[in-house]
Amino acid sequence: MDNRGKFITRWLVILAVLALIAAACGGDDDESTETTAGDDDGGTTETTAAPADETFVLGVSNTLVGNAWREQMICAIKAEARARGNVSEVVLQNRNTDVAGQIADIQTLISQGVDAIIINPADRSALDDVIAEADAQGIPVISVDAPVTAPQAYFVSNNQVEYGEVGARWLFEALGGEGKVAYMRGLDGHPADTDRDTGWDAALADYPGIEVVYENWTGWDPSQGAQQALEILTSMEVDGIWTSGIDYSVVEQFEVAGVDYVPVVGADNNAFIEQLMTVEDLSGAGVSNPPSIGGVGAAVALDILEGKDVAKETLLTPVVLDTMEELEAVFVPDLTAGWSSYMVIEPYVSYTSPQDVIDCKGPGE
Repeated sequence: MDNRGKFITRWLVILAVLALIAAACGGDDDESTETTAGDDDGGTTETTAAPADETFVLGVSNTLVGNAWREQMICAIKAEARARGNVSEVVLQNRNTDVAGQIADIQTLISQGVDAIIINPADRSALDDVIAEADAQGIPVISVDAPVTAPQAYFVSNNQVEYGEVGARWLFEALGGEGKVAYMRGLDGHPADTDRDTGWDAALADYPGIEVVYENWTGWDPSQGAQQALEILTSMEVDGIWTSGIDYSVVEQFEVAGVDYVPVVGADNNAFIEQLMTVEDLSGAGVSNPPSIGGVGAAVALDILEGKDVAKETLLTPVVLDTMEELEAVFVPDLTAGWSSYMVIEPYVSYTSPQDVIDCKGPGE
């Protein structure tokens, strides 16, 4: 069997795992992972059905470029738009910028007349006015990966509070409830980082024997995380490391520093999954946080535009991957470093192959 054949076979196993993820969070008849946030209509919004031959333009606002997770998020948006068959274009506002820059980018998308806007928000509340502006013009806004306080917005995310908590609990248990740990966070001020910190604190409260000897933000930058990890390993004693998804570059620093491995918690980055499978004496766990949540956001946007009833909040429950069987089931050979192993999130997305995300082509591309 060639590499592509092995790739597709392995993904048949992954799809079964993702189906279990969806079922774990579902309560509806279709066992979806939707959780209703609650609004005046009981948590769903009704819209008029669109004509069957109508096509749409999706706008995307991303404020972090050069980050593999965000790149894969955008590729999943493109894959879903292409698979649905009723999207004529995906318009990207994609640059490294701050809150003010994102507000300007969303206003640009509004002026370009897009039909829906998908954002990864740079701030929880600072975008409220521009989201209200979009809503006033009939443009739904879907916030993916992190929440916003604008009541008009839809929210689609991996459960970031649980991400922080389940990974922390795994680490603290691996240390027998006692030890010195390094806490390597994400992007300072980002809502997802704040939510993960909430989960971390909830777990830490139950383990008085755990001492946090290092806490800093990596900016979700692998090179910055690597530099911090090297400083940690060469300047202090630690018994374990929790990372906010900057994991494989952290693991690489143990050999550089010439020190023994300690347990490491990261995300479902494919390179980290491979390290957990192959690096002798390394123990750790990957917590699922698939960037293909962007594809789910695109699916929700199109459901809204098509006039379907859509819950205001959709959350996916994280899964801890720490056994060889679980790791082998999700590992994807030859995948770009920093990309997640999870790409097809059932039952939400319409694309059926991880290759659709890897190709990273939207309608007309």
